Amino acid sequence: MSEIEDPRAIRVMVVDDHPMWRNAVERDLRQAGLTVVGVASTGREALARFPAARPDVLLLDLQIPSPDGIEVTAEVVRQDPSIRILVLSASGESADVLAAVKAGATGYLVKSASREDLLEAVRRVADGIPVFTPGLAGLVLGEFEGPSHGGASAPPEARLTARETEILRMVATGMAYRQIAERLVLSHRTVQNHVQSILGKLRMHNRVELTRYAIERGIGDA
Repeated sequence: MSEIEDPRAIRVMVVDDHPMWRNAVERDLRQAGLTVVGVASTGREALARFPAARPDVLLLDLQIPSPDGIEVTAEVVRQDPSIRILVLSASGESADVLAAVKAGATGYLVKSASREDLLEAVRRVADGIPVFTPGLAGLVLGEFEGPSHGGASAPPEARLTARETEILRMVATGMAYRQIAERLVLSHRTVQNHVQSILGKLRMHNRVELTRYAIERGIGDA
């Protein structure tokens, strides 16, 4: 008998070339009430199955058969800029972390993370909140401090609407999209659309850069 999927559940696609690890993660996700909409063991399989799977979150290992996780991340984001990608990798090397974020990943966990940390990360990434293994967040934010990233590259002529400024302020305080939607009595999708508009106006690519921009300008301050 097939499982009845909860339409409200977060839809996750799992990509990892180690069957035992992949199966364990899939089991944990299902037991937590999340919906696994697809699995893949190679980059080629991931790209072929992604369009039909339509996941909210792509849970992705970097070290997979060609194309690797970085290439898959870049291509999937090109196809669907709204996709949330959580990298789950054995590597905690700074070069891998930064490459993943620059390619479009929303979060990065090393495989030593606990089951509870993984499930919480999936939920937060689904809301567009950057999640990193402790010690990696500072690395990523530091990378975006330079003039080629973040607020320094935002054009001075950028103009946000009052609603966009309000949402940017909430993003800067760490509020999840669902929390913002509830506070402003908007749909989750409407909040996402506003954030995409803000990113476009400020010529940024992800929430990490957006948060840095807001913090530097004190936008999130009370």
